[in-house]
Amino acid sequence: MTLRILSLAEAPQHRDQVIDWLWQAFDGDNHRDFFASTIDSCLRGDDLPMTFIALDGERLAGTVGAWRCDLISRQDLFPWLASLYVAQEYRGRGLSEQLQQHVIGWCQARQFPDLYLFASFSDYYERFGWRYIGDALDYPNKPVRLYHMDIRANASKA
Repeated sequence: MTLRILSLAEAPQHRDQVIDWLWQAFDGDNHRDFFASTIDSCLRGDDLPMTFIALDGERLAGTVGAWRCDLISRQDLFPWLASLYVAQEYRGRGLSEQLQQHVIGWCQARQFPDLYLFASFSDYYERFGWRYIGDALDYPNKPVRLYHMDIRANASKA
């Protein structure tokens, strides 16, 4: 599988598919416009937030974000690996790890010392070197698990 990972801003024609994926995968209870607003903020050209996509030729295979804030209850943490999604037909092929590594490398290049994410499940991100650091609440009161990646330590391993 030969994939390219690039900024969504470099291939904005995939905007609507990314929005639909995030809306369906992460919170179909919210209005689709919420996710459109989030993705559109990634297309403005600022350093953060950033959305990346994985392309197999011109076919969208996955997406991930590097965002300033992904968990309202923990605005003290920054930046976040956010909204990791791999299309069903690409799962089990290592794309999730490639997308995570892309965000880690992008954050290292910007000299961020840390990276965070949250999940509602366990025993997945730990496989990729993420360290569980405690629990928090996603809006309005959904329990989630917090994870941390020391980017400096990760960079010294490379």
